[in-house]
Amino acid sequence: MGALTAFVLAQEEEINEAKDLYPHANELIVGAIAFAILFFFIWKWALPRLNQVLEQRRVKIQGDLEGAEQAKSEAQRILGRYEEQLKDARSEAGKIIEESRKTAEQMRKDLLAKAEDESRQVVARAQEEIRAERDRAFEQLRAQVGTLSVELASRVLGANLDAKAQERLVNEYIDEVAGMGGNGNGKG
Repeated sequence: MGALTAFVLAQEEEINEAKDLYPHANELIVGAIAFAILFFFIWKWALPRLNQVLEQRRVKIQGDLEGAEQAKSEAQRILGRYEEQLKDARSEAGKIIEESRKTAEQMRKDLLAKAEDESRQVVARAQEEIRAERDRAFEQLRAQVGTLSVELASRVLGANLDAKAQERLVNEYIDEVAGMGGNGNGKG
């Protein structure tokens, strides 16, 4: 307190001498004691608290850095797993596409074979119908030729032949003609 009073009094007086510009010894002693007390309190309470805060901050920053490293390694692991899954998915998609192509090709072959088989069956049925129609027409023609030949023979001979004999003669003649016609065109 004395130092403050002296300081205030010194300010009020005019400083005329050079010795008044430098601090007095008692002021230096009071200042040194005040500095020592202030240094002791800072060293005893403030500095440990400051060191504790700095240590907590260092630990927090180190923890954050370790967490960031772990997150980075986890992200790398997840990325690797994702890339592996993507590779597997592409491979699986390729297999599915290849199987689809094979299935489509097999279906196309099956449909083509089925269509060819059905067309053969249609042609076979048509040929059967043509043969049946030809045979029916041949039978009708045989009956008509038989009747005409009996009439012609009756006119030529001038007499009626009995029906059974006429039919037998006509059938023999038609078989003979059919045999010659079958040999001539390759059909029997």
